[in-house]
Parts: sequence; structure tokens; C-alpha cells
Amino acid sequence: MTDAQETAADSTPTEGTAVPLLEPREGIPPVIADEAALAEVVSAFAAGTGPVAVDAERASGYRYGQRAYLVQLRREGAGSALIDPVACPDLSALGAAIGDAEWDLHAATQDLPCLREIGMIPSKLFDTELAGRLAGFPRVGLGAMVENVLGYVLEKGHSAVDWSTRPLPEPWLRYAALDVELLVDLRNSLEKELDRQGKLDWAHQEFEAIASAPPAPPRKDPWRRTSGMHKVRRRRQMAVVRELWTARDHVAQRRDVSPGKVLGDAAIVEAALALPPNVHALTALPGFGHRMGR
Repeated sequence: MTDAQETAADSTPTEGTAVPLLEPREGIPPVIADEAALAEVVSAFAAGTGPVAVDAERASGYRYGQRAYLVQLRREGAGSALIDPVACPDLSALGAAIGDAEWDLHAATQDLPCLREIGMIPSKLFDTELAGRLAGFPRVGLGAMVENVLGYVLEKGHSAVDWSTRPLPEPWLRYAALDVELLVDLRNSLEKELDRQGKLDWAHQEFEAIASAPPAPPRKDPWRRTSGMHKVRRRRQMAVVRELWTARDHVAQRRDVSPGKVLGDAAIVEAALALPPNVHALTALPGFGHRMGR
């Protein structure tokens, strides 16, 4: 039996034994949305001990870009905190206060870019998703890991909501607080499992590489990643994709909406393949007619 098979078998809880995690242990913390409240959080987390669980919620599919719309943290001695980075866009003081601590994140590479934008940059981290992969778990989503390793069920119904919504509904805030509730516990269990498998040093090297990696450069020719691009063969058709993609991106950035809400990839590819000779023909294509007057 491989490490992966052994881990999966050993970590699967008996049916019916997983316990739903319904409320944060200290209740839902208030959302920090002003400098005075933020200063109190900075002080509390600076005085806390041990690793810091960190998470961020974005509005992917709703807003332009990948900025953070909520930041969640938890640390022994400080409890949990929910911070509104729209109201408090500079969290560099908080980042400095916990800068020497290990940050525990799940899928760190997804959250680090938006955290960096608001001044939060870890010096060391533990990525529970990557740890799960290295340990051989077949499912490494946060919910699956918490259930398989710790025996608790996280409610994941709000993972794809519009986190730019204000005010944030209470069920969303509960979900957000629970995402960091057991992250340090998960980290501790995974550390033991990696050590058992002889993979802990390897994992720490991977975590160090993530923490020290520079920001990714902008993608070259991002329009080439348009879904369905494999159908586009001719140079003129490629030029149409490029121009429509660029125009869509400018509109989406100006409106602060997801590019897909301006014009879908399928519509861009359809226009490139059809090469309509005029606006009338363009508006007759799927995805264009109801948008041309905007």
C-alpha cells in the first residue's frame, strides 16, 4: 500500500461520525471596518502565541481582478478576527505584527497575491492544501481535509458568493469565521502525518519556496487563454479575439465587474469564427445582441 493509499484509508472517518461545525467557539466576531478597531486587532494578534490562521475571500466571477473583500485570522490568545479590507485597505501594520509568526493558509498561492496588495506578506507559512497533497490525501479541499483529518463538517455553501456585497450577511460571516476556526488544528495533524511519512523536510522546503517567491509577472498575451481558443486557426480570427478580449477587459475594469459579465468567451470565439461584416451581423450572433446598446 502506498503512502497515499494508507493515508486515505487511515483518515476516512467512520460513516456518521463527522460532527457538523455550526458556530465559531467565541461566536461570530464583528467585522473590523475602522482604524480604531483595526488597531485593537493588531495589538491582540501581536500579543497572541503560535501560528496564525489566515484566509481571504475574493469576489471572483463578480468583480474585476482578485482583490480581497474579507480577511479572516485566528491566533491563540487573540481569537478570531474578520477584517473588511475595503474599509481598511492598508493592513501592513497587522502584517508586521504577525510577521515573525508562521501563517497557516489553505491553498496559499490563491490568497497570497490579494494579501500582498493590502500589505500582508508572510515570512514563513504552512499550506494545508499542499501538505494534504504531499501526504497523499485524495481530496484536499478545506472541507474534505477538515472532515477526513479532524472529523468535523464545514458548511461550504457560501464559497462562491459575491464577497463585495455590503453589508455581508450573517451566514456568510459565520462561514468565513469557521474557515479559520480549525486551520491550526489541521496544520498540526498534517505536520504529524508528514513527519510519519518522512516528508516533513520536503514540505517545509515547498512552503519556504512559496513564501519567498516574488509576485508573478503579468501574463503575456492573456487573450490567448480565452476559452475555446483552440477553434481559432486563422491570423485574422486571432486578431478578432485579441481586439474583443482587450475591449472587454477595458470595459470590465472601468465598471469593476468580471469580464465574463461583459461578454462571454464563447461569444468572442463565435465572433472570431464568423467574422461578421458589420454591426448588424455582429448583433445577430449569440451573446452580442442584448449587450450592444450598453
